[in-house]
Amino acid sequence: MKRKLLSTLVAAAFGFAGAAQAQISDGVIKIGVMNDMSGVYADIGGPGSVLAARMAVEDFGAAAKGMKVEVVSADHQNKPDVGSTIARTWYDVDKVDMIVDVPTSSVALAVSQITREKGKAHVNTGAATSDLSGKACSPNTVHWLYDTWMLANGTGSAIVKTGGDTWFFLTADYAFGHALERDTEAVVLKNGGKVLGKVRTPFPATDFSSFLLQAQASKAKIIGLANAGGDTINSIKQAAEFGIVKGGQNLAGLLVFLPDVHGLGLNTAQGLMITEPFYWDLNDQTRAWTKRFAAANGGKYPSADHAGVYSGVLHYLKAVEAAKTDDGTKVVAKMKELPTDDPLFGKGVVRADGRKIHPAYLFEVKKPSESKGPYDYYKLRATIPADQAFRPLKDGECPLVK
Repeated sequence: MKRKLLSTLVAAAFGFAGAAQAQISDGVIKIGVMNDMSGVYADIGGPGSVLAARMAVEDFGAAAKGMKVEVVSADHQNKPDVGSTIARTWYDVDKVDMIVDVPTSSVALAVSQITREKGKAHVNTGAATSDLSGKACSPNTVHWLYDTWMLANGTGSAIVKTGGDTWFFLTADYAFGHALERDTEAVVLKNGGKVLGKVRTPFPATDFSSFLLQAQASKAKIIGLANAGGDTINSIKQAAEFGIVKGGQNLAGLLVFLPDVHGLGLNTAQGLMITEPFYWDLNDQTRAWTKRFAAANGGKYPSADHAGVYSGVLHYLKAVEAAKTDDGTKVVAKMKELPTDDPLFGKGVVRADGRKIHPAYLFEVKKPSESKGPYDYYKLRATIPADQAFRPLKDGECPLVK
């Protein structure tokens, strides 16, 4: 198994007094960043997520508080069996207390279940399936950043309402793609649109030509890309080669991150409508944090996932401090009690189902002539308020919701 482990020790002696100190296992709070370090999602998470976690530990002031925090990382290769093995080893042998990031929904669902069995904590920022706060919700998992319901109701709803009422889906053939297709199709139908066809694509894949030809032949106004990362980039590039957009059809990137747009370039990506929960240029605080992140990341700007890891780790550490323990079940319960507040997402809450609530944003990718510099890629089209951005609590089928 290919596995990469990095570790960073932050701070010295642990400063909780008396009986509280004994509740910190091994006197160390150990955070594991698990993601795709080398494949299709590496630019979205990868080493950037490790950097974001370290920044959160530093900004929390762990050293000044006498808290000893260690950050480790590993590559799950987008494989559930690899991710499960890492999670069990981390929890049983390496004494990891919390796992963060974990893109690839099939891996995330497996890690969430193992986390529950072990009584640890999982703050998921990288996976999209809305089942993490739905039928597969757990008292040990917080779904921090975005999900397929948010993406579908942001991008999907906006496109249907502006005339894109016939769809054909290219769907990554695993849990994430299936959930994104399901949630987006529901929005399309609810708003009076039609789905003319769908095709499941291997994950990961490099050649989408046969699938794009099927989509082109369907005459659907919108080709919905229920994929992400390198798969989305390849889909859009190959669609351009086939002249699909020039022929009158439009692409809907249902999960697109800033590094994807950067990789595509504005000539290819311009006009894409996308929904994101974070963008570096939203306000002075996001710009200031991005400047620090980019300086430590070789000039590369953060994805929404990187921002999510930062704020998720920050809130986790606040909960550990407040609960005076790193017992995962107790810490996640405290994360739900404490209001969230950080420079990137502002104020919010973690609901009973583990869903973190904050606004989402509908963006349009700029034309090259509209961009004023590196990573100046998005035009804000709409802000989706926090109370509308995510699935209503009562509709999720989460067993934790009474």
